[in-house]
Amino acid sequence: MPDAPALPPGCEILLLEDDPVLRKRLAAHLATLGAEISTASSLAEARRLLADLRFDFALLDLHLPDGESIELLREKAFSENTGVVVMTAFGGVKKAVEAMRLGAGAYLAKPFEAEELPLAFLRCRALRQSERRDQYRAGPTTASGDTSELFFGHSLAPITAQLDRILATERRLEKNLPPILIEGETGTGKSALARWIHQRGPRAARPFIAINCAALPDTLVESELFGHERGAFTDAKTARLGLFEAADGGTLFLDEISALTPATQAKVLTAVEEGRIRRLGSNKETAIDTRLLAASNRPLADLVEAKLFREDLYHRLNLLHLALPPLRERGSDLLALARHLLKRLATRHRRPALTLTPDAEARLLAQPWRGNIRELAHELERAVIFTPSDTLDFSHLAAASSSSSTATSWRNPAWRLPESGFTLDAVTDALIAESLRETNGNVSAAARRLGVTREFLRYRLAGEKPASAATPPAGDQPPA
Repeated sequence: MPDAPALPPGCEILLLEDDPVLRKRLAAHLATLGAEISTASSLAEARRLLADLRFDFALLDLHLPDGESIELLREKAFSENTGVVVMTAFGGVKKAVEAMRLGAGAYLAKPFEAEELPLAFLRCRALRQSERRDQYRAGPTTASGDTSELFFGHSLAPITAQLDRILATERRLEKNLPPILIEGETGTGKSALARWIHQRGPRAARPFIAINCAALPDTLVESELFGHERGAFTDAKTARLGLFEAADGGTLFLDEISALTPATQAKVLTAVEEGRIRRLGSNKETAIDTRLLAASNRPLADLVEAKLFREDLYHRLNLLHLALPPLRERGSDLLALARHLLKRLATRHRRPALTLTPDAEARLLAQPWRGNIRELAHELERAVIFTPSDTLDFSHLAAASSSSSTATSWRNPAWRLPESGFTLDAVTDALIAESLRETNGNVSAAARRLGVTREFLRYRLAGEKPASAATPPAGDQPPA
């Protein structure tokens, strides 16, 4: 038999019921579920309690000796964070519907089994969370992310192996999932990767909320993440759930987490380590089970060293670390990614299948792509919209080096020899490693690409530097 649904640990409930026997029975049952119960038998008693206390839930009998409990809803006596369940006798459905219109989240028709109460309260909580998510999604702070732009080629093989291990661990744990830190330059696909992880994990059917921390004003960030009670600050005319609560049971993705203030970072650390948050204006902690994913376009280790990010939070987030390489370091994967994006763009813009000319491929490979995948996607979409033919050549982009170019023309034009110098051996080794990676470890093919002998490569890979062997062209040849 499945376990009965659990109420949030330590939740506070107002029970308003004039029948002393029923009141005592319901209070006893809720207490066995770990709730803290305050009871009232009249509207006057309930108003006194509501003047001093904040409740997570309220269970109200509609008809009372001094009036109807629906008056409390009309008076807006409850915090917007309070889930209200009304109890009505047979024939009182009309009043129950009115109570729902005024803000109640569920109703129970008497007589009912006490075991139905947790389900009713949790329906109220789910409704509040859903309303908060809808409210948030209508705002401007959502972090973008589209898993269709996430392409795994051979350059992301190490990350793919990490993801396999992470997902296997998640399926085993299901709850208390450790946070994940995703680092990479702007446009490398951090948001898309976060959504990909959520959609393939055990919480795929639960909420996913993404927020760009850099888009939040410092004065609102704590309220947005942790919520607030009515009157917590000057403009807090209504209570509000925070995004940690709205994502309870699911995933919260904090993009550009380095933009958070030190005070907010401390509260995020508490939420991650203890599974508890405290709304602004409240003296009560609320238990949450929210899985945290975080991303940064700057290495957090460097920010910790510069005293710009909390070291304790960094170590907590860095338990599982994924580093997305920039597009310029993904080699021939760039072309496979471009074809992947072109196929999707052609469908979106109702174009037939599009192909890249050899010149287009060479030009795409020659670009620095400082905006990474986002910049590439925009360039491709521009070509799809404005190019009438079914082949794309990107003639407006800088031309790539030809095979007859001089030995130095292939390097990044912006690169300059450092005044302090650099180690030519290290650059040579880096070129060899890149060539072997692009040829999948084929030594002969790598040697042909580098213009050296197979024996020279074998000597270099063995750590020897033969003076008599053919050497690569000398000069200032750092990686492109």
